[in-house]
Amino acid sequence: MGFFLSYLASRMSTSYWNKIILTNFRNYSKQEVGFCPGLNCLTGKNGVGKTNLLDSVYYLCMAKSRLNGLDKYVIHHESGFMRLEGRYTQGEDKGNVVVKLIPGKSKQIEKNNVLYKKAAEHVGFIPVVMIVPDDTEMISGGSEERRRFLNVTLSQLDKIYLNKLIRYNSLLKQRNALLKQFGDRIDTKLLRTYDEQMSEPAKYIFEKRKKFIEELKPVFKNRYNEIARTNESVNLEYRSHLSNGIFEELCKENLRKDCILQRTNMGIHKDDIIFLMDDNPMKRFASQGQLKSFVLSLGLSRFHILDVHGKVKPILLLDDIFDKLDKDRVAQLLELLSNEGFGQIFLTDTHESRVREATGNFNRELRIFKVERGQVEVLR
Repeated sequence: MGFFLSYLASRMSTSYWNKIILTNFRNYSKQEVGFCPGLNCLTGKNGVGKTNLLDSVYYLCMAKSRLNGLDKYVIHHESGFMRLEGRYTQGEDKGNVVVKLIPGKSKQIEKNNVLYKKAAEHVGFIPVVMIVPDDTEMISGGSEERRRFLNVTLSQLDKIYLNKLIRYNSLLKQRNALLKQFGDRIDTKLLRTYDEQMSEPAKYIFEKRKKFIEELKPVFKNRYNEIARTNESVNLEYRSHLSNGIFEELCKENLRKDCILQRTNMGIHKDDIIFLMDDNPMKRFASQGQLKSFVLSLGLSRFHILDVHGKVKPILLLDDIFDKLDKDRVAQLLELLSNEGFGQIFLTDTHESRVREATGNFNRELRIFKVERGQVEVLR
């Protein structure tokens, strides 16, 4: 089913966070903040906690931090625990999500007082897209960040994908450990056992990633031209070893190399996305302005895919966007965001006056906050 037919066929309920209560989360010792269903603007100087507040929203959606994957870093210094509570509205339903962290113990996540068996079960309940300045590293950095882009998006849409990814990564870790144990003697029979188990989830993940990129391309190209206001030709190219064969056969062909290097060298854990501008790799030729427009367009395209194929409208988090775009592009972005096709939005900026000016004609519900040293005040 194409984009627009899918969009019409899958009108989902709108979700938004009414209130978030932070206890010992990053630089917040105790804070309660109420939000509106439209645009929520967090203003304040650098380092006061604006991005941390965005991260609390992301954490409640994804059961982990967007800024740092290790839970120990989200606990307020010298505190023995962390607790996040989010009170949400989803269609006609109201409820809450609670995350509890105690160092050395398993993370607990509850929805409406019912404890999840695994954190992964919560992913996708309220989908989220977060765009931060460091997203340019996805283009200029290593392939791990680009695979993360794929996994975070697809995991929110497809529980099977997430479970197969967890399964594949677990088997990969075991296979690599086995390769490190081998000396001169190689237990090829045991290795083949791992290859057989990994083959099915690898194929599923490959097919889902391939389909996602093909669907993302036209949306991304349109978004980039809207924001950058240019006719530059941009594109995405998905690269995977599985384009050239099935996982088991690839492992068999690369057995000697795996044993020498003591790691698995072929598979979906090596997948990559190549970002192109006028058929050239962006990491080599793009200006800073082009990179910023590129990552913003990519994030909004990801939002579109989640919106089209999901059952719940995603929440959009924009960190420090105004500093990264010129005035015309900011106006273009806000005009886009004022469309009812977007749900709840959060953005941060260092200048209250700039936010007020930029949102003067915003035609949806708007709330402006001032953040200062871990304290949040409603200005409007």
